[in-house]
Amino acid sequence: QVQLVASGGGLVQAGASLRLSCAASGRTFSTYAMGWFRQAPGKEREFVARISWSGALTYYADSVKGRFTISRDNAENTVYLQMNKLKPEDTAVYSCAASSNRPSDSAYEYGYWGQGTQVTVSS
Repeated sequence: QVQLVASGGGLVQAGASLRLSCAASGRTFSTYAMGWFRQAPGKEREFVARISWSGALTYYADSVKGRFTISRDNAENTVYLQMNKLKPEDTAVYSCAASSNRPSDSAYEYGYWGQGTQVTVSS
């Protein structure tokens, strides 16, 4: 099993940057694919980015491609989401998730979830 704790959210102006972190417990972190999802008020949860267990493969939602970067440090049991050029429409609760299956855009493939961290982008 793995437990996840997300952090790094905050209130920023449009155009600013934030880096989210997701710290994982457990010695098997490096065997999990990791993903970031977000949910804005009144909207369904949506996929943001994912990364393979080794970090070699990454994939992004079209809405964040070119602005967000997902990475991981398996030695530190942490996955990151660097968010640049933030827009008001990026405002949401961001959650990290771990999957023992192949990397996926579907939340159903992820069996472990962090508690979420709020990101608010003002215009």
